[in-house]
Amino acid sequence: MGELIAGVDSSTQSVKIVVRDADTGELVAQSRAPHPDGTEINPEIWWQALQKVISDIGGLEKIKAIAIAGQQHGMVALDKNGDVIRPALLWNDTRSAVEAEEINRNFIGIERKVGSKLVASFTASKLRWMKKNEISNSQKVAAICLPHDFLSWKLNGSKDLNTLFTDRSDASGTGYFDINANQYLNEIVDFSHIEAQPILLPKVLPPNAIGANTPNGTLIAPGAGDNAAAALGVGAVLGDVIVSLGTSGTAFAVSQTPTSDPTGEVAGFCDATGNYLPLVCTLNASRILDSANQILGTSFEELDFLALRAEPGAGGLILLPYFEGERTPNRPDAKGVLAGLDLKNATRENIARALIEGMLCGMADAIQSLQNNGVEVRRVLLIGGGAKSKAVCTIASQIFGVPVLVPEPGEYVANGAAKQAAWIAKGKMPNWKLANTESYAQTPTPQVLDAYRKLRDRTENWK
Repeated sequence: MGELIAGVDSSTQSVKIVVRDADTGELVAQSRAPHPDGTEINPEIWWQALQKVISDIGGLEKIKAIAIAGQQHGMVALDKNGDVIRPALLWNDTRSAVEAEEINRNFIGIERKVGSKLVASFTASKLRWMKKNEISNSQKVAAICLPHDFLSWKLNGSKDLNTLFTDRSDASGTGYFDINANQYLNEIVDFSHIEAQPILLPKVLPPNAIGANTPNGTLIAPGAGDNAAAALGVGAVLGDVIVSLGTSGTAFAVSQTPTSDPTGEVAGFCDATGNYLPLVCTLNASRILDSANQILGTSFEELDFLALRAEPGAGGLILLPYFEGERTPNRPDAKGVLAGLDLKNATRENIARALIEGMLCGMADAIQSLQNNGVEVRRVLLIGGGAKSKAVCTIASQIFGVPVLVPEPGEYVANGAAKQAAWIAKGKMPNWKLANTESYAQTPTPQVLDAYRKLRDRTENWK
């Protein structure tokens, strides 16, 4: 066994840690601890959970390097003593939607610098919300950092705010970082913060830099945002699009060029290697499969069986999967639509297939948004709970029109962080083979997507 490194995924729901051999990637140990639900959380709770999983793996004394990946956007506000001022506002806290629009209006074309039009998720929006609604807290702010920045800083053991650091991938989700110039946009920070005192922001490090050391000497890597770490964990390269089918759906790609989508559909983030990571999010993904099981009275295995017995196009049945409204396209008040029913095609097999095709056509729209912004798509890496379905994987390769690779389930965010830790420990990016991958390359069925998009366009104003 060679040198050991550790990767951490500090997500909204939990914290996970993996310990791997820096040379081979072999898994040595792992642990998990829950986080409480909510849209605002005391970040000290994250720190306590991290300490627990570190203790579970035997501490860091034998760990050469560690990297932390975490949920993006969240705002951790610190005073001049390095103490937390208020609970962190997380990415899923929507109270700052008005403030996001205020920033967009005051900085026309903001997406050309920060890569994205701002929404409530972004840190800048939350900072401005605090300025307007919690003046006393805003006056105390000496530094603002992100969830993974806070945990890396705590690992260092310093209370000096000047030792805070982050990486490009997480900085690109703040709304005040220029992804082209790799520097903060002080004018947006000033607009979003009370003028009582300047705010210190974490130093933005290259992905292979050493951020700090733990008291026992373990190297601390810059870390990353969770999507960037996931891309690193699955081994995504230029031309790859990662489609994650969780509660919501995301499609993100490794790209050499930044994006700046004026429609707001594509968020132009950075990745964890020095490239870019444009991302599109949908509201409806694997929950469509849950609904299909409810409608048909099936298990997931039975749903697979039924869907694969039907022909592509489900006999003319078409589903618009907007069960929760939708953000890509932007139809917050839309409802799901099942169209094309007749006496011949109203079978359980066709209904099963139509629901899966509809979900995947929604993700195909997300991929198209990436392509509209210059992203090359050579293959799709399919991950998330929905990727466990053979029918989903098979149909995905037909609808997306490119080969679909499905890595075996794993902690890809934590694994991506571990890769970064190995990078700083060994001086080069490791070439681990961590997962068995299944490949799907079915004959494309563009007619299915065409029919879906015609229905999508016809129902644009339906509610």
